[in-house]
Amino acid sequence: MTEHVSTGFERGTDGPKVILAGVDGSESSLRAAAYAAGLARRQNALLALVYVQPVLAGGAALGAPVAGTTGEIAEGLVAEIRASAERLKGIFEVRWQFHTFRGDPYAGLVSAAEELRADAVVVGASEQAGHRIVGSVAVRLVKAGRWPVTVVP
Repeated sequence: MTEHVSTGFERGTDGPKVILAGVDGSESSLRAAAYAAGLARRQNALLALVYVQPVLAGGAALGAPVAGTTGEIAEGLVAEIRASAERLKGIFEVRWQFHTFRGDPYAGLVSAAEELRADAVVVGASEQAGHRIVGSVAVRLVKAGRWPVTVVP
């Protein structure tokens, strides 16, 4: 008889331990956070809410103080998302953390998923018409093929 020796954690075998939800303040991202909270509660997993603060390209501001404005908007959005998360926490009684990363949404979510060792990623469907043609963050995450990805409409 052969004895099986565990060589460490194997993703997806014991259910997710960390469920990452990307949030940006949009209605679909808040629905995604609520869906992810339900998953985390049922799986007894940690819910990691992640906001990716966009970073503007060097010439995008054209001399205007956009970076400061972006920071102010981001801080307001972070406060709104935290407040939403607090409401979710009371409803679902789930362990959760809030994280802010910087960069473009796709790269930021990939970095977050790697750093937080996410077992699953939940995002809202894009609400921008152009993404149907070019490809949304959700589609890019699915194509990366590194985590199970759930897209919430």
